[in-house]
Amino acid sequence: MSVIDDLFARTRTENRAALVGYLPAGYPDKATSIAAIEAMIDGGVDLVEVGLPYSDPVMDGPVIQAAVSQALAAGTRLSDVFDVVRASAARVPTVVMTSWNPVEQFGVDKFAAALSEAGGSGLITPDITPDEASPWLEASQAHGLDRIFLVAPSSTDARIAMTARASSGFLYATAVMGVTGARDATSSAAPILVERVRQVSDVAVGVGLGISNGTQAAEVAQYADAVIVGSALVRALTDGGTDAVRALAEELREGVGR
Repeated sequence: MSVIDDLFARTRTENRAALVGYLPAGYPDKATSIAAIEAMIDGGVDLVEVGLPYSDPVMDGPVIQAAVSQALAAGTRLSDVFDVVRASAARVPTVVMTSWNPVEQFGVDKFAAALSEAGGSGLITPDITPDEASPWLEASQAHGLDRIFLVAPSSTDARIAMTARASSGFLYATAVMGVTGARDATSSAAPILVERVRQVSDVAVGVGLGISNGTQAAEVAQYADAVIVGSALVRALTDGGTDAVRALAEELREGVGR
């Protein structure tokens, strides 16, 4: 079992969903991004997604795009991302969320080795599917990393089954079609998508895209194994600094525990 498997075993005994929080490495600078992640953990986040800044993001909305652009402008490099992972992983399970191109350019096995050395638990890869990911499947197994693939409401039953078989740690279910961003209401498609996954697999399912407050977190926690929050935490950091990040994490953690 991986540390992520252990996390979900624990949250199930506590009869609650896990809280997953995303922040990009290097925003607004490396030191502050580490401090913000520590504040997020202090507020109750169980698992951290460290965003790898990339110039051509696949599914990032305007809030995360602006943060990633600033991180890149500040000179954030892959070595900085691994340093942020190292600091986060010292406290909670930590994964990297990244477009595939930086991994491929760095070298898939080399990236996996560096992530493992930093204490990372796995990768979320929104723009590559299991049938296209043979090098990553091999490298992740060689270095003991979890593979977190995505499914969407538009995914066919066959695609969901194939993706679930290839995933480990958890499966990322995108609650809505489109890019990231906080929304006023959660998606009615999300519970149906989670149920479709559970008909073919017992892998843990995390639901993300659009969750911004404790009420929405509580709603999603009724049917998902994990509640994933990104844009709202980035906006909190932008608008109010690390104190605001901690306060929002506390609100979200209260929500998943209702």
